Formats: sequence, structure tokens, C-alpha cells
Amino acid sequence: MSSISSKAKITAIGTYVPQRTLTNADLEKMVDTNDEWIVRRTGIRERRISQPEEFTTDLCVAAIENLIERYNKSVKDVDLIIVSTTTPDYVFPSVASQIQARLGIENAGALDLNATCAGFVYGLHLANGVVTAGLNKKVLVLGGETLSKVTDYSDRTTCILFGDGAGAVLVEYDEENPSFLSSYLTSAGEGGVHLYRTGLSKKMDLNELNDSGYIVQNGREVYRWAVTTVPLGMKALMEKSRLDLKDIDWFVPHSANLRMIESICEKSGFPIEKTLTSIEYFGNTSSATIPLALEKGIMEGKLQPGDRVLLYGFGGGLVQAGLIVEWTAS
Repeated sequence: MSSISSKAKITAIGTYVPQRTLTNADLEKMVDTNDEWIVRRTGIRERRISQPEEFTTDLCVAAIENLIERYNKSVKDVDLIIVSTTTPDYVFPSVASQIQARLGIENAGALDLNATCAGFVYGLHLANGVVTAGLNKKVLVLGGETLSKVTDYSDRTTCILFGDGAGAVLVEYDEENPSFLSSYLTSAGEGGVHLYRTGLSKKMDLNELNDSGYIVQNGREVYRWAVTTVPLGMKALMEKSRLDLKDIDWFVPHSANLRMIESICEKSGFPIEKTLTSIEYFGNTSSATIPLALEKGIMEGKLQPGDRVLLYGFGGGLVQAGLIVEWTAS
């Protein structure tokens, strides 16, 4: 049944969001918008915003501390830390290396990856690969973002979307009860111009870029790409796994926009009532949306050990990553 010969298991999850809340009513005082319009277009009611001196590493460490407390786990023997983020504290050193130092994890490799909103799924894919290959035994996978620090709060089309948060999971060696069933990764780099934040280069394929330093998004094009290609990716993933959508207990897509998710569910034929999101009260937190949605599913008593879960990230790149797992943390 599985297309992956896995020896890796998800054993714990932890999350964290900043204390400050930015509501739609707050945004009404900042730009020309209103609560009714935001909810109708995106499904978002509020989002969490980091403090000026609170950065992605801080959020990730807090998520790990939440994991440790809830599952009575030690991370001192973690041998690899993988962090998905587009908003690292520094260009370098990495967030992962800062986590290693902050938590005193003495014998761990550390790396950041950038697959934007698909990054958490990419991180899980990599963790499964290195554990199954016998290269590592215990891996921390994190998705963490402080998007508020790169959001233009004078742009009414983007500032309503983004929030801050972090999620962490432990992936450990377990040959008898693995979590990972099937995966699907793809990219369409020609669409990168539709969602970006500039770095050293101010051009992409001869196109002049907006060099504001903020997130720049062509929402119409990104929406069209996602609702067209994600259902096709889901279909490819199901064929690869030799499963049917009816075999999936929960769909956990990247929480970019509730209307987008509704369209993806409609086009793919997956019921929206079996879909877990984090969009309503946290907004689009990029790499963190999927772990925040998993957490919400656990807290609401929906997600249970043994459930088959379809995780699907998509975003800037343009990249996609799908993963079917059997949920093994409670």
C-alpha cells in the first residue's frame, strides 16, 4: 500500500504563537478595509504578532518547550534540527543552530530550509529520509515564522493575511510503527515572480522586482495556480500511495486563505468538514500553518492516533509538497 519504506515515526508535537493579537477591527484603523470584507475574502478574523524583540528562534524554542512539557520528552539526544522558515533572525547563522545553542543540544546537526509555505512538509520529508536511511535517530522538525516583520501594513491586499507562529515535531526511529506512507514534491519556478521578497538580486527572469523588503504577492495568480495544481498534486499523491481519498481521515493543507482551501476541496472532491486549518485565528503563518492546524485538530478531539492524514504545503517558489502520514502522536 505504501510507496515509502519508512522507519520513522512522529512521536510528539508542540506549538507556540505570540501573545499579541491583531484583529480585523485593528486593521480597519490602519488601512482601507473592514471585518466583513476580510472574513468574506479570506476567512481570517485575527492573527498573532511578535513583539519587536521577539524573533523566529524565540517562537521555535517556545514550541519545543511546549512539546517537551506535553510529552515529557527530552531533546538533549536529538541528532538533527531542521527548521523551515523564510524569516530567520539572521541571514546566517541559521535558526536551527541558534536553537541548538539555546537548548544545549550538544551533538546535533543544524540546518534551515526555505521552501516557503511548503517548508514544514519538506522538513518532514527530509527527516523521514535521514532516519529511514539510518543517518539520524531523532530529528526535530520546525516551521516558524515572524511574517509581521516583513509585511507592509500600508498594503491592504497583503497586510490582512499574515501572522506569526511556530510548530515543532519529533521524528524518531521506529521500524515497527512508521508514520510515513507516501510523498509528492514538485515545483514551478517560472511562477516565482508572483510571490517573493527580494534579496541580493532585484530582477527575476529580466523582470524588475519590488525592492521594498516586504512580501510581494500577485494574489490572483497565486490563487489560480494553487486551486488548479494542488488538486492535481493530491491526485498524483493518492495514485502513488495506492490509496483513495476516502481512505484519508483528515486533510491538512497550508492555511493560506479559507476560500482557496474551499476551492481545492471542491475541485479534489475532499469534504471540507474533514479538513483542518489554522487560518481563522492565526492567519497565514507560512511554514507554521500546518503544525498549528494539527494542534487545533488535537485540541478539538478530532485528530487521533491511527488516523491517516494528508498534509499539503504550497507557496512561493512556486513549490508544492504532499505527504500522507499515519498520525502517531496524541
